[in-house]
Amino acid sequence: LDEVGELPQPLQVKLLRVLQERRVRAVGAAQEVPVDIRVLAATNRDIEADVAEGKFRQDLYYRLNVIRIELAPLRERREDLAHLVEEFVHKYAAETGKEIVGLTPDAQRAINAYCFPGNVRELENIIERAVTLSLGRAIGLGDLPPQVSGLAGAPTPNLAELPTEGCDLEAILGELERRLLLAALERTGGVRKHAATLLGVTFRSIRYRLKKH
Repeated sequence: LDEVGELPQPLQVKLLRVLQERRVRAVGAAQEVPVDIRVLAATNRDIEADVAEGKFRQDLYYRLNVIRIELAPLRERREDLAHLVEEFVHKYAAETGKEIVGLTPDAQRAINAYCFPGNVRELENIIERAVTLSLGRAIGLGDLPPQVSGLAGAPTPNLAELPTEGCDLEAILGELERRLLLAALERTGGVRKHAATLLGVTFRSIRYRLKKH
């Protein structure tokens, strides 16, 4: 149960009953059935303060708080960063079919210096975005969002020199186009008309390009 502290009171009552009686009744069912479950609940709220204020049921809190694990925010466990970055790069490179092996030194330094107010979820989002936008074999500083890289505006293309064995120009140009479309949509909050203006193309043109990708 993720973010269990956000449960409204009526659902807190129902969850408490399940934990006490170990039985549930599905919606529309006539009979209850026994359940054999182990509950892992997580929250970033101060549950004890919520209990004191009457926002979270005390009896449910005691039912859930059997074995408590305090997990420090990511900014306080920097030793996990390298492993998490490697894991997310591998995951999203496989999903996108890209041969990305890691981060450039500049990008790695920017990641190491960032405070990550959104913790691991924010790190995963940053790496997913960077893998999507990257044109090289390593994520560069320009592939990271401005709040991480310190660069103003949209990321700049991380273009490599022409390989000695040549390259697929159409694929590279297509990827560059897709990357700039994503950057423009991100900057304009997904408003295609404004993104078209930002890219200097017509609304009809950006619709065609978005459909193509």
